[in-house]
Amino acid sequence: MQRRPLLLWLPASLPASAWAQAGTAAPLLTRPIPSSGERLPAIGLGSWITFNVGDDAAARRGCAQVIGEFFARGGRLIDSSPMYGSSQSVIGDALQSLGARARVFSADKVWTSSDGAAQAEASRRHWRVDRFDLLQVHNLLAWEKQLPLIEAMKAQGRLRYVGITTSEGRRHREIEQIMRSQPLDFVQLTYNPVDREAEQRLLPLAAERGIAVLANRPFQEGALLRRLQRHPLPAWAAETDCGCWAQLVLKFIVTHPAVTCAIPATSRIEHLRENMGAAQGRLPDAELRRRIAEHIKQLV
Repeated sequence: MQRRPLLLWLPASLPASAWAQAGTAAPLLTRPIPSSGERLPAIGLGSWITFNVGDDAAARRGCAQVIGEFFARGGRLIDSSPMYGSSQSVIGDALQSLGARARVFSADKVWTSSDGAAQAEASRRHWRVDRFDLLQVHNLLAWEKQLPLIEAMKAQGRLRYVGITTSEGRRHREIEQIMRSQPLDFVQLTYNPVDREAEQRLLPLAAERGIAVLANRPFQEGALLRRLQRHPLPAWAAETDCGCWAQLVLKFIVTHPAVTCAIPATSRIEHLRENMGAAQGRLPDAELRRRIAEHIKQLV
């Protein structure tokens, strides 16, 4: 039996090129948040490094243009943190100038061992939103203290979702224990075709417990793409309407059944457009996902 890529849904079963020829944007892949059923586009926008531009007016305008393009292409979730320098205020200024506060799914973090409530309020002011959609305990810092705080904020209606984060494969055993014992809506972790440790226990556990998954570091801060771009994109990538390595990597990530949203970071519009294209067109099935991972492993 011939293998066929999975399709987003029946009306979207045309290649992305066919939708473009018809003058219509291909439907955007969305995934449900298990705890609520709310659907999110499968590609979000990170802000680590890329939006930390300080007071550089031109750079801040450039970031706002990227965010505007993100919304124009159907994006919603933007992720940041107090540890990301000026990124929060850059996002807030962009939301203000674009009139887009009602469009964003705002995901931020608590990253302190002291007054988490004060830090969360300072972050909210930087973003210029009425409340965050999601607050996460960043890299588990003082999670025993901060997780009850953000759970109480949710109970009070000051927050919609609660989560925890890790990156680069760190503290997975502790993450697993928290996922088993705490009422989490989200977990954020590193996942891509090279960094696959989360497949062993955390992703199956997220599916079992009904916890949404945000996949960070999809490109290893660009290092993975730099290595891949030395090689031609395989011809079979066209089976999933991928025109570049970034799209192939992202489609591998977001087609894991437990992954809700990948959050690549960029400050370049052309890269944003490529990333968002990964949420359109045909998707790899399990066999093609295996082929993607094996091929990339051989190249890097």
